[in-house]
This record gives sequence, structure tokens and C-alpha cells, in this order.
Amino acid sequence: MRGLRPGTLRSYRFNIKLYVVPYIGELQLSEVTPGQLNALYETLLRSGSRRRSRGVGPRTVRYAHTILRRALGDAVRLGLIESNAALAADPPSARAARAAPRPTWSVQELKVFLASAADDPYYAAYYVAATTGVRRSELLGLRWSDVELERAEMRIVQTLIVLGQELHVGLPKSDRGRRLIALDETTVDVLARHRVEQEERAWAIGRESTRADLVFAKPNGSPIHPAVFAYHFQQCVRRAGVPRIVVHDLRHTHATLGLQLGIHPKIVSERLGHASVMITLDTYSHAVPSMQREAAEAIGGLLGPVNGARENLIS
Repeated sequence: MRGLRPGTLRSYRFNIKLYVVPYIGELQLSEVTPGQLNALYETLLRSGSRRRSRGVGPRTVRYAHTILRRALGDAVRLGLIESNAALAADPPSARAARAAPRPTWSVQELKVFLASAADDPYYAAYYVAATTGVRRSELLGLRWSDVELERAEMRIVQTLIVLGQELHVGLPKSDRGRRLIALDETTVDVLARHRVEQEERAWAIGRESTRADLVFAKPNGSPIHPAVFAYHFQQCVRRAGVPRIVVHDLRHTHATLGLQLGIHPKIVSERLGHASVMITLDTYSHAVPSMQREAAEAIGGLLGPVNGARENLIS
């Protein structure tokens, strides 16, 4: 597939291997039909991959469909098959895929986790992830030169991704991914303390100041492998005794709590680096119902009661 970013290509290969090959991998390209694809999607929703005993969400199934549609489209373009069966298949709708609820923590659960992880070497990284909603790749690719503590802001300009067995610096997921994120006062304090501790560790092992290095790194200044960071996070979650989520769910928690607090969806979208505010609204629609009720009460409160209206209706 031409024109794909290395990280995207790696993700495509992983998902095809996990969700497609075990079920229809033995078929020739010309043997793939819309009906077989629909059966695959139903199987994934019901049973998931053969590595697990429960179904996957519509978002995952929709992603597998997107990969297949592009792969089969390339096969048509190359003259290997006459038509793209994925174009006539019926995967979960894009809206259903985005609206599938994501695991998140409540404010209290987040506080419990952060209190439990206060002495963890990656505490500052967990805190920044929770208060900014950045992706793991953006968090681990953040440099001190991208952070302005005095102005309480940080800029997302690069990511840390895995290609094969090696770590590489990449670009944000989209143009909107390159963004400026405002920091709250406590997050600034957490980062300031982290910087001092990082430099103290650097001097202790005889390494020069880390001012030009990654914000979150190993003691020797080298990057943290995303898988190691994710594993470390899971250990902290287990010790804290809070519901199990993965690192990326801190991003979902940030967005959900922000919307529930009444922060404008466009601002939440900008902080997350979404391509459009509609993606934010569709993805976090589960957080909207309570906002709808609050909006109704607020607008109704502006008008006040209409004298005698309710009594007339009841009588």
C-alpha cells in the first residue's frame, strides 16, 4: 500500500494478522465476496480474534474493513481482481464505530491512581497524559525544547514510534496533530519538579544536562519503549486497585471529563488534535446526554416559570 506512514503500515499488518488471516486468509483474492466479509465482521463482533474469548468493538471491525477495502482496491488497480468486494460489504457504520464507549476513569478513580503512582518513575508522564489528552507516541516524543513552563504550554511536533524492533521519531498523526496545548498550574509544577529530578539523576550517573533531551526518558537519556511504558502503567493500575484501562484510555478520560465539565467541544477537539470537532462529538457522544439535560435546564432557567401555564395544562 503506497503512501502510508510507517506506523500506519505497521498497524495495518498487525490487524490483518490478528483479525483477517485466521478467518479468510486461505482464500484467493478472486474468491473474496461481500457475503464472506459480512460474515467475518459478524464473527469479530461476536467472538473477536482467536486469541480471545469475547467480541471486539465496532471501531475495531470498522478499522479491519477500512484496511481490506484499501488492499482490495489496490488489487483492482493492479489488475489482480475485477471488483472490490469490500465496497459492497456492510461493516459497522462510521458513527457506530466512533460512538462505541471507551473505558475511562471517573475523577475519583483518576485521583486514586495518581496518588498511588506518586513515587513511580513515570508519575509525571501519567499526570501529563491525564491533563493534556496527548497520545502515547506524542508523550514519549515530547522534548524540553517543545515545552514552555513559563508560558504554561507545550507544542506537539513529533512522535516516538516503533518500526520493526527499532524506535524512530515520526510526525504527528495529522496536520491538526501539530498543536499547542495549554497547561494548568499543577501540571507545570509537576513538569518543573520532574525536570529537576531528571537533571539530578543525569549528574549522578555522570551524564551532561538533559535540557535538550526527551522530557520522558530512561536515566541515560534514551527513549522509553512504548511497550515498556504501557507495561509499567498496567503495573501501577494493578497496585492502585482501580478499574483496568490502558495508557490510551487516559486520553479518553481527559476528553470525557472535559466535556462533562462543560468545556466547549471545539476546545477539547483542539487539545486532542482531532481532524474535526465532529470526530470528537461522535467519539465521545456518551458524555453528551448529561450535557443535554444541563443545557435544557439552563436555557429554561433564563425564561423562568410562566404563571398559570402548568396549572392550566394539568386541569
